[in-house]
Amino acid sequence: MRTFDWIILGAGTAGSVLAARLSEDPEVRVALVEAGTRPTDPKVDDPRAWPMLQGTAIDWNFATVPQRHSANRVHAWARGRVRGGSSTINAMAHVRGHPRDFDDWGAGWRYRDLLPYFIRSEDWQGAPSRYHGTGGPVHVMTPSEPHPITRAYMAAGEEIGLTPTDEHNGSRMAGPTLNSLTIKDGRRQTIADAYLTASVLARSNLHLLEGREIHGLVFDGPQRCRGVELRGSGGTEQLSADRGLVLATGAIGSPTLLLHAGIGPADELKALGIPVRLDLPGVGRNLHDHLLSGGNVYRARRPVPPSRYQNSESLMYIERPGAAPGSVPELVLACVIAPVVTECFSAPAYGEAYTLMFGFTHPKSRGSIRLASADPQVPPLIDPNYLAEAYDRQAYLDALDRAQAVGGARSLADWRDAELLPGPSCRSQADRSAFLERAAYTHHHPVGTCRMGADAEAVVTPELALRGIEGLHVIDASVIPRITTGPVNAAIIALAERASDLLRGRSPLAPTTWA
Repeated sequence: MRTFDWIILGAGTAGSVLAARLSEDPEVRVALVEAGTRPTDPKVDDPRAWPMLQGTAIDWNFATVPQRHSANRVHAWARGRVRGGSSTINAMAHVRGHPRDFDDWGAGWRYRDLLPYFIRSEDWQGAPSRYHGTGGPVHVMTPSEPHPITRAYMAAGEEIGLTPTDEHNGSRMAGPTLNSLTIKDGRRQTIADAYLTASVLARSNLHLLEGREIHGLVFDGPQRCRGVELRGSGGTEQLSADRGLVLATGAIGSPTLLLHAGIGPADELKALGIPVRLDLPGVGRNLHDHLLSGGNVYRARRPVPPSRYQNSESLMYIERPGAAPGSVPELVLACVIAPVVTECFSAPAYGEAYTLMFGFTHPKSRGSIRLASADPQVPPLIDPNYLAEAYDRQAYLDALDRAQAVGGARSLADWRDAELLPGPSCRSQADRSAFLERAAYTHHHPVGTCRMGADAEAVVTPELALRGIEGLHVIDASVIPRITTGPVNAAIIALAERASDLLRGRSPLAPTTWA
């Protein structure tokens, strides 16, 4: 049995950060385990091709259970099964979230605590700012030559009364602005690209074990995790961790591993014949995700040239009417230089239409991850419980209203021929609600299923150690108590950066005093 100081399961965003930081100490032996391998599909590098990566061999190809409030549809949930995890197949947006998003994360995890880690992680390409860092691993840029439809869309936002902002991650999040993206030299930069560089992978104390699926966690007695059992092309192998095992397999993978290890709601485990190691009811609960829509689609008056970037060059965060300046935005629009629809609608040809996707930032609906079987090869039951709460349904309607206000503004008149979806006949609230049930589309940001906190119901402590089990940490999107306003990848980077200092026994970076 091979022994390491730390074993990290999952080479996605959090796992890549942790492996790079923990292995900076040459005396610390680190194993990083990944089911996938290095991506070889050239579409990974092409920022415009990210939608074509979903449903491929580098996607886990998860699916939800039928969603009662979304026309009983089954939603595909893309998650990266590849080095870099979902940062290898996502849309490359780098949006930290609103500072107040982190108030719910608890002591040590508020915005002033995490801002030094956002800064440490960045190689910001924009104007110098105290909100940003340079020289860090993650190359963050904004489009230098935005698409003409993107420019018209941002002008339309101003036209309907929205105040523009310089960028999402500075002093003010809301308003028309260009997207911040992890694109370097015209190519996607995955978080594995950023952190697991050739020089990092050459460290003798870092062992990247790819093409290994996790068969189960290994324990010494009932309450101490000793290691993990893996299966790969070479057979079965057990690894032992002297200092600890870290689950970094995401909001689906991490609770699923715990449940199969007998850690979770006792009644559910017993019903499947799984011996209960620890009754921890919060495992798999608190699942929530951002919804967008596919979408408010417009036929163009003339051919739409392709985007030079990733087709969505501007996210527009919108505060509620009457909200105080600087409030947490409740709605979001995305201008997409392509037709985007769900399986319920027919899409126009590429180059003939553009889309305003829209959504809301803080869903109140909560779902769950549960096991379908005691067999680890059977995918879990994923139920985000989309649109179960009245607030979510109303916020979705409000977002559609804002999208149509922007889409119908004079600034887009040179591009707009006609609204195709939902279309001029979709006017009543009942019709619009029915449209939204069919247009609902995941923004690919599931979080919350191993919630951190200081309360007795939390799954992990504020130090990200699993409650009641020694030698086991969870560090990924699953620990986020409440979703951030924007895409969660940037927040996960900062989370893992700070967690790496905690695991190394180092004092965290000093909180900012001005943010």
